[in-house]
Amino acid sequence: MESSSPPKSPILQIVPLGSQWPTLDPFLFCAHHLDHYPKANGSLGPDSSLDGRTIGQDFANIDGWNMYHGASVPGFPQHPHRGFETVTYLRRGYCDHSDSLGAKARFGEGDMQWLTAGSGIVHAEMFPLFDEHNPNPLHLFQIWLNLPAANKMVDPYFSMYWSRDIPEVVEVDDGGHATSVTIIAGSTAKQTAPPPPPDSWASVEEHDVQIWHIKIEPEGVWTLPEGPDTSNRVLYFFEGDELTIAEEPLSPNSGAVLEPSMPVVLTAGSTGIECLLLQGRPIGEPVAQYGPFVMNTESEVQQAMADYRRTQFGGWPWPEFGPTHGNEPVRFVERAD
Repeated sequence: MESSSPPKSPILQIVPLGSQWPTLDPFLFCAHHLDHYPKANGSLGPDSSLDGRTIGQDFANIDGWNMYHGASVPGFPQHPHRGFETVTYLRRGYCDHSDSLGAKARFGEGDMQWLTAGSGIVHAEMFPLFDEHNPNPLHLFQIWLNLPAANKMVDPYFSMYWSRDIPEVVEVDDGGHATSVTIIAGSTAKQTAPPPPPDSWASVEEHDVQIWHIKIEPEGVWTLPEGPDTSNRVLYFFEGDELTIAEEPLSPNSGAVLEPSMPVVLTAGSTGIECLLLQGRPIGEPVAQYGPFVMNTESEVQQAMADYRRTQFGGWPWPEFGPTHGNEPVRFVERAD
């Protein structure tokens, strides 16, 4: 009698998640920000004492929130980037963007910004708080996507995608449980995300860059479709009590590296689950990184640092290092042109 071999597991590796999630090529990392800010103080900051925080370098998550590099408004005052892209998907709360090109924007509540740093840009990302009577939760993902050597020195470019333009696919299983898939980048068989910036690795369809936010109702079942076997695929389980991947349990706050060419059945536990999917064909080039500079060689990183010291990537046109854009939660974009 011949014994049948057990089915191959789609899970290749499991990694624990912190505030910065490990990724695979073509991604560099994913920062997950979840801050339970208190009510606002009328000046776009938290109505709470800042005693005990290291202002300018506050990442201790005291009381469930951070000031980051902000002094009065949370966020990240002006800082440089070169050689990669940031994809910022803001699920709750707001972000005020300002940059060395002279552009500014306020986005949030489901919007997404895609910034190609290219040859160099300086920008600020501040998180203004508006509600003076209730908490001001902030929830966002910032995904760093690498650029190939041929595009590392392209002109900087940024795109705004409002929530109404980001497609969402809803499917219902046999038990009546819904799964929603928000397509931040890439496509499903039913919907395609807005086009990425022109010099992005994601701008070529064959590169298979997929960024999906997946939400499954309690006890729901949904099948992640198969992808190209040339891609890297990681599923990040960040919300919920229980997720089963092809009958294998995955602990909360874990990432699973998956076999990309296999369809994968996902089953939610009693509270439902939320996941982020990052998938893409690897660039396959060496990576040399020092903080906000991501190049191919150490000498290129040194050159990036020297260029920034010399040119400030065009200089900072704003009167403050961490500008904010008014006291009303109105979303907008103003480009340099």
